[in-house]
Amino acid sequence: MDMTHIPDLITPAIPVFVITVIAEVFWVKKLRQERGDTIKGHTWKDTLASLSMGLGNVAVGVFWKGVAFAGYAALYHLTPLRLGHGLLAWVLLFFLEDLCYYAFHRVHHESRLFWASHVVHHSSQHYNLSTALRQTWTPMTGWVFWAPLALLGFSPEMIVTQQAVSLLYQYWIHTEAIDRLPRPVEWLFNTPSHHRAHHASNAAYIDVNYAGILIIWDRLFGTFVPETERPIYGLTKNLTTHNPVRIAFHEFAAIARDAARPGPLSQRLGYIFRNPAWKPKGALPPEAPPPMEAAHPAP
Repeated sequence: MDMTHIPDLITPAIPVFVITVIAEVFWVKKLRQERGDTIKGHTWKDTLASLSMGLGNVAVGVFWKGVAFAGYAALYHLTPLRLGHGLLAWVLLFFLEDLCYYAFHRVHHESRLFWASHVVHHSSQHYNLSTALRQTWTPMTGWVFWAPLALLGFSPEMIVTQQAVSLLYQYWIHTEAIDRLPRPVEWLFNTPSHHRAHHASNAAYIDVNYAGILIIWDRLFGTFVPETERPIYGLTKNLTTHNPVRIAFHEFAAIARDAARPGPLSQRLGYIFRNPAWKPKGALPPEAPPPMEAAHPAP
């Protein structure tokens, strides 16, 4: 298997990302004039922080994508199953990859170690196309969720291609400029409305709408909540910095601080692996919590 020709749909799309972010800035300004303050809009600092996180993710991906591809290739060679590259295989992969994404996304909200990687994407208090580019610098926590696809007989090239298709789809739903779509679309697909709820810190929206492309998984597994009240974007304890390095690693640092507290091993492991909001019984909050500490995902 030629490791030098790993399919890459994301890098060629970078100019489109830049152009559409700029176009959205002007379009949202127009909408804000029409609607008042109902749209959060953009700020230079926030947008630049998001773009910095995106560029960092691309840089890390130069190395990590090769490692992940090699892992899929190793599993693919271990299994006797081969599903081929025909239309039916691609249709099956579309649904199974989307289910893998749902599992990946849900675990990355409900277990703190995984959340430490994913929290980056939720750290903005704005919601626009640049938010979609605010990606993790520690993508290593995700590989295992797609590994079963290789064991089922999907080639590594197909897996990474469909992953990229999913990410490209999810780019356009990070916007307030699109209201609700026709009801059949809202019922079947992940849309800007559904994903706005996912990025909100409102109590009604915590841990909901984990979909990639299809919202049917959330409906099936009981995690779907429609957008009703106006979303408040960001974390339940928001960051006070636009420094990309601190955005990338602040929750790992918070985990280390909590796990170092005096207490039994079960408590230390709880701080690492249990829900981001978990606290041991009787635990008191720190007298002066560091301003960078994020307690719970704002899905």
